[in-house]
Amino acid sequence: MTRHGTTEAGDNSSVRGILLDIEGTTTPISFVHEVLFSYARQQLQHYLTEHRASAEMLADIARLREEHASDVEVKLNPPQLHRENRDDEIVAYVNWLMDHDRKSTALKNLQGKIWQQGYLDGKLQAQLFADVAPALRRWHQAGLSINIFSSGSSLAQQLLFAHTTAGDFTDVIANYFDTTIGPKTAAASYRRIAATLRLPAQGVLFISDVVAELDAAREAEMKTLLCVRPGNAPLPQGQQHQVVNRFENVLV
Repeated sequence: MTRHGTTEAGDNSSVRGILLDIEGTTTPISFVHEVLFSYARQQLQHYLTEHRASAEMLADIARLREEHASDVEVKLNPPQLHRENRDDEIVAYVNWLMDHDRKSTALKNLQGKIWQQGYLDGKLQAQLFADVAPALRRWHQAGLSINIFSSGSSLAQQLLFAHTTAGDFTDVIANYFDTTIGPKTAAASYRRIAATLRLPAQGVLFISDVVAELDAAREAEMKTLLCVRPGNAPLPQGQQHQVVNRFENVLV
């Protein structure tokens, strides 16, 4: 067992559920930032124009306005957002949220709907690391519950795994959790996930590239693995999680 290189996870005999992050774990960070985020920026104005009068869009704008009010209150100086809900101001604020990599439920909902059209039109196709697809099939065949926890909306998660270059994996994934269940850095979120899965937290293995998320999952008594992939941030000094860089090394 090592904390600094590829590891075969130690005692995972009690694991009955797998919980996976997406960005930097199953999917390259470059795909999320350079393809998905770029597509959302390019299509945002058109999407607003096409769906301006829909109840869903009005609800999304209302959520964005609530978040904007909070940003103003704590003096983050976001772009102005007047009562007229001008499209150019909404676009500026949404781009500002993306520039700050905000884990915003309102933003993620809007992005997911934009990506949905891109996937359906065939303009988007998700990338997985080469070892991910075989692992998902192997874990599924072994009877493990496979689940996703990402800051992206549950819709965006389902779309990604339904439209990958390796095929559709929605048949092997049981649940998709987003920040509506709680922040990814809060132990309570992982307790809620375990309760939803009807599994003891000790029976769930969470794999992510973000140490703060793993710390929260460990506090909730889940097992953890730190995923190291090409393009990920360097490992922080002193982190205490086992490291893995290919899913075939995850023994469950």
